[in-house]
Amino acid sequence: MSSTGNGGGGERRAGSAGSAAARARLRRAARPAAPQSPAARRRGTVEAPDTARPDTGRPDQPAPTLAVAEPGTRGGLRGRPARPFPGGPADATGTPGTPAGGSLLDMLKVAIAILDTAGRVVLWSPAAEELLGWPNELLVGRRIDELIPDREQVARIRGAIQDTLRHGRWAGYAELRDRDGAPVAVDARISLLVDGDGTPFLQVNMAEAAAVQAVERDLAVRDALFEQSPLGIAIMDTGLRYTAVNRTLAEMNGVAPDDHVGRTTGETLPERAADEITAIQRQVLATGEPVIDVTLASPVTTRAGYRSISYSRMTDRSGRVLGISGTVMDVTERYRAVAKVEHARRRLSLLNEFGSRVGDLLDASRIAQELAGSVVPRLTDHSAVVLLQAVAHGDDLPRHGHDRRTSLLQLGTASVQDGPEVDVMLRRGARITFAEESVCGRVLRTGVPELLSGADQLDDVTYPGDPKMQAARDLGVHSMLVVPLRARGIVIGLLLVSRAGYREGFDRDDLAFTVELADRAGSSLDNARLYARERTAALTLQRTLLPQQVPQPTGVEVAYRYVPGSSGTEVGGDWFDVIPLPGDRTALVVGDVMGHGLRAAATMGRLRTAVRVLAALDLPPDVLLRHVHELADDLAQGPDEALLATCVYAVFDPATARLTVAKAGHIPPVLVVPGEDAAEPTRTGGPLPGGAGRILDLPSGAPLGVGGVPFESVELKIPEGSLLALCTDGLVESRDKDLDVGLGRLVTVLQGPHASIQAACEAVLDTMEQGREPDDVALLLARLGHGQAGTPTVGWTLPAEPTAVSRARRLVRATLVEWGVEELTDTAELLVSELVTNAIRYASAPIGVRLTLGETLLVEISDPLPDPPRERHAAEADEGGRGLELVHRLALRWGARAEGIGKVVWFEQALPGSEPDGS
Repeated sequence: MSSTGNGGGGERRAGSAGSAAARARLRRAARPAAPQSPAARRRGTVEAPDTARPDTGRPDQPAPTLAVAEPGTRGGLRGRPARPFPGGPADATGTPGTPAGGSLLDMLKVAIAILDTAGRVVLWSPAAEELLGWPNELLVGRRIDELIPDREQVARIRGAIQDTLRHGRWAGYAELRDRDGAPVAVDARISLLVDGDGTPFLQVNMAEAAAVQAVERDLAVRDALFEQSPLGIAIMDTGLRYTAVNRTLAEMNGVAPDDHVGRTTGETLPERAADEITAIQRQVLATGEPVIDVTLASPVTTRAGYRSISYSRMTDRSGRVLGISGTVMDVTERYRAVAKVEHARRRLSLLNEFGSRVGDLLDASRIAQELAGSVVPRLTDHSAVVLLQAVAHGDDLPRHGHDRRTSLLQLGTASVQDGPEVDVMLRRGARITFAEESVCGRVLRTGVPELLSGADQLDDVTYPGDPKMQAARDLGVHSMLVVPLRARGIVIGLLLVSRAGYREGFDRDDLAFTVELADRAGSSLDNARLYARERTAALTLQRTLLPQQVPQPTGVEVAYRYVPGSSGTEVGGDWFDVIPLPGDRTALVVGDVMGHGLRAAATMGRLRTAVRVLAALDLPPDVLLRHVHELADDLAQGPDEALLATCVYAVFDPATARLTVAKAGHIPPVLVVPGEDAAEPTRTGGPLPGGAGRILDLPSGAPLGVGGVPFESVELKIPEGSLLALCTDGLVESRDKDLDVGLGRLVTVLQGPHASIQAACEAVLDTMEQGREPDDVALLLARLGHGQAGTPTVGWTLPAEPTAVSRARRLVRATLVEWGVEELTDTAELLVSELVTNAIRYASAPIGVRLTLGETLLVEISDPLPDPPRERHAAEADEGGRGLELVHRLALRWGARAEGIGKVVWFEQALPGSEPDGS
């Protein structure tokens, strides 16, 4: 046996078998089992029970020879009777107070032996039996060196005994042999004992060296982790009092390590911070659920920052709760970095949100309000957007510098609170005035933002004594940013944001962010200004080009409405017109030029003019549309853009109650016919009785400028008092419904009774869906009658014979005498004879003559020849060719129009006493 120690100076050595034995001991500590000898455990065999126990006898009796069992055999002596593992589930002793589970002493077993001064065994403990496999009954009374076959080791053991006798103690490592002959390295301690009679004894304490080294290593690791860890570590008992803290935590808390021991967190840290930590500690102790990485503000006011705390419950090997352990890490830098990233993310989110909210807005007032509302409360407590009046109204930007006479309007306001002071400081629509050397004046002139800190600087924002600034002081405003809103290098307004109360003041980062936000808002505001200017110009042009005064022709009562597109849409090219035609006839027109803006409005004006000029030629509706289509290239917005427009053109003749309609790709008209039980319809100003409505089935025709589809006219017989509705698609179209739905709704509204035709217009507009396309709307309603009551009208049909001329003269003379307008007889007879003569000369069918006495005398001559008459100037020697020239010179007006397969030539004469209108 070799030995080393502080007393013997031996060499420290441990065998592999000792390590194996140590591991076996650890396994037995974790899994209770009946004890076996080390040799039996290494062989994997079970020892047979001893059949005899040698008589240990008295010391003077010869001791039996120690027999060592050969490896691999089942024979041999065994140790003490099997005993259950202390505290294990197989403990048959039932000893009171046995722990429910193992402890450190179960893992690090200390074997005790008592020797006399000669080295004989006086006492051999059960732990020693388990360590080396030698039973007590075989060793007591025997010399210890009989366990060591190596004589050199025997000498060293004896030397250790002598050292102990001289010095009183010895410590070192030794190598013993177990019952199977395998070496076991042990860490030994020998102490000198003296009994009451003065007899000396030696107490030997032994533990397996590998287990001792493992514990020492664990303790070293614990010391390194505990004392040298950059994390603060705390150990607390079940009363939540500190039992140990490392120096890192002591420095974090600003309290010495010894001053922590025995005290709770509430007794160590400030009360406000300790309450939350104590609640977490109690939760972990009660539930056993660990709390990991909870970030809290630093409880030490002298070291402001943030900490991450983690707690877990501690239990021993038997499951008994010992307390809790905790780790604390200073995460101030990490928290601030994360907070900075989150702060930047929120700022970017605010910019994106503001951009999406104003991206499709083209109204300066709404953009100003969105800007003011977007920064409250995320950036500021109060905000105001002040704009130049030119921006708000869509005027040109001023070219001179801003001064105190610059007109400013406060169009956007927002606040985290309400109250009279807020109403004074942030009154929307208020006119803002300022001194030239004030903060607002400087920012308007220079475009350089300013940061104001302290309530004493508020007097300089606008002008001394400004009630708005006094209200700001009453609200506790202590920090303010005055930032310019710029567009095209010109300051177009100001963004004022302020913080009040306990909120920290603005810094340079806040100023930079607010400038970025203001620049984005300035671009949107300038776009809104440009749009408002163009829209105002387009509206002005469109209103100028639309009818300034709509006539009320004979037999027709007209009502109309024009609604421009919403503020988010450019002005369109919708138009309507009412054109009086000869013979008390009326042309009703509604059209829509594709596109928006000034160019569409200008094209609409050209198209409306072309329709009016062609209408003066008294052309049939389909012929008129064909001529307009042929002018498409000249009416287009430009050489590279084709004209694309829709139109419906209707002509109503009250004398014949005929309606002739043609359309070019337009919304079909709606006709409402009064019921049979309806009372006699009034001609003007009276109520509409309602009736049966329907959509007129007309050939669609191609839009003007497209071509490829011929235009066709449809002629209808119209009952007295019928209501005709013409409109553009903005009235009946919607995003999510078919066109038929809108037309059906229009028919339903017009079928009901209304107080007047004007009331019917309002009822139609009131039923427009909110989800419809935000386009222009043109609506034209016409109540169609059969002329004014009591209007004299008479007509004849004459054969195409020479005698028809004289007969026509007699009929005209007799009729004019009967009507009391004899003054018109000579001229009327002359002109009728010329026109009837022309008709007889070129026509071969009956000739119609009709006289109508209204505001003028209307004379109409019809024949089946479709070719219109052509006026020519006859030479002095010519015998004919002067008929139409006479008509032109003597009639108030004259003309020709197609009717059916033929034509009608007409002329008018002014009544006696009336003033000719010169047209």
